[in-house]
Amino acid sequence: MLVVGLTGGIGCGKSRVSSLFQALGAPVIDADQAAREVVEPGQPALHEIVAHFGKEVLLPSGALDRGRLRGIVFRDPPARQALEQILHPRIRERMQQQLAECQAPYALLSIPLLLETRQQAVDRILVVDCLPAQQIERTCRRDGVDPEQVRRIMATQVDRETRLAAADDLIDNSGPAEALPPQVEALHGKYLKMTDRN
Repeated sequence: MLVVGLTGGIGCGKSRVSSLFQALGAPVIDADQAAREVVEPGQPALHEIVAHFGKEVLLPSGALDRGRLRGIVFRDPPARQALEQILHPRIRERMQQQLAECQAPYALLSIPLLLETRQQAVDRILVVDCLPAQQIERTCRRDGVDPEQVRRIMATQVDRETRLAAADDLIDNSGPAEALPPQVEALHGKYLKMTDRN
């Protein structure tokens, strides 16, 4: 099975691209979803996070306060590294389990930090790209955050030039929304052709 790593900077439109691939029948295994699952109450990762960061990263319900934890780790690189050491092996294991269950010619692993962490082996890298100003504007609108917070997040990601240089395939999401489906359909056809070895 062909494994495509789907990545892109914050606000570039990875979720929209994922949903378009899923609508065409392609399985998408999402690192953010796996990250949510491994920190659910009762999971070992949540115990480790609380042991490291303290109970203030929990909501009254006992669930992880993702916003509070995000605020801590984006201001403190060693804290971010500690969190990644707790989460990344578990996220990788969860995604590999899901991949092993896939019955499809190809699958996408949606991993925002694919190039930063190299936490998954993939056959091809698909980058969703847009202009940095669009990343900031879209993320502010989506998450209700200020531009400076978005810039801090962007500073923890590889720069646009590095992402573009690493891309085997590229989706340009700097245009209108209706420009996305034809690009996804073309890549879907390309990936199916690549897996048709008969």
